Amino acid sequence: MTSPLNGIAPLSHLGVIRVEGEDAAKFLHGQLTQDFALLGMGDARLAAFLSAKGRMQATFIGFKRSASEVLLVCSLDLLPPTLKRLSMFVLRAKAKLTDATGDFALYGLVGDAVAALPAGPQPAWVKSDIGAASVVHLYPVDGQPRALWVAPAAEPAPAGAALDPALWLWSEIKSGIATLTTPVVEAFVPQMLNYESVGGVNFKKGCYPGQEVVARSQFRGTLKRRAYIVHAAAEVAVGAEVFSTNDLEQPCGTVVQSAPAPGGGFDAIVSLQIAAAQDGLQVGASDGVALTLHPLPYALLDDI
Repeated sequence: MTSPLNGIAPLSHLGVIRVEGEDAAKFLHGQLTQDFALLGMGDARLAAFLSAKGRMQATFIGFKRSASEVLLVCSLDLLPPTLKRLSMFVLRAKAKLTDATGDFALYGLVGDAVAALPAGPQPAWVKSDIGAASVVHLYPVDGQPRALWVAPAAEPAPAGAALDPALWLWSEIKSGIATLTTPVVEAFVPQMLNYESVGGVNFKKGCYPGQEVVARSQFRGTLKRRAYIVHAAAEVAVGAEVFSTNDLEQPCGTVVQSAPAPGGGFDAIVSLQIAAAQDGLQVGASDGVALTLHPLPYALLDDI
């Protein structure tokens, strides 16, 4: 069966924060879960911005456009509050943060569109520059390579067949890597979304807000929730509670991200109590929408 994932989709649901100045990378290094101090021009970073309690306030794909300019791609709905919160921490750092969404065009590339790039498919979080465009390679889905294209708005769009943006959103679900949006702000520590297993947390870097909580979750065996991919026959809303059919009194999870599946129904990323993952699952306690668990496309860090 041919994968429906092939082509190029505009990504209007994403925004861009520009961080400029000689301290740009150093500043972000002290605020986010990933290492930006050693960020090379050929790398990208998956990262989260946490509260002091270790709860995720935003997630980013970050990369350098130059030695003194870093772009952070995040969900557009979270950009204004995130920009405001991050800017509060700049203090004496030589870094300026601005909303640069209007300055850039963002596209999702999948399948033949990635294969046609000069460097072809690359491992996740490799970044390549094609003229004025920055291309960040992402996790594949259904065997199809995927990439994020970020270029100045005046640049021509990448060449290739058009892809329905809804299919791109579905590919994000199937990748198993969640992008945080407003309904689930401060609902999770990074490991509850498997971020430590997909390159979103660096345990060797210096201090950042929430670091102690993240480290404690990782090294004291206190982690009780993980992210899973599920299928539902009907739509499930982001932020909705998930219940085990063995206990309809207390929720055991939360819907993190959801998108229509090309074969019908909806696929979603849910954060679940590990102990409930093998139970019957549903969204909502009464007349709930049943969920079917699908395998993750990557190994969890504990399993490696």
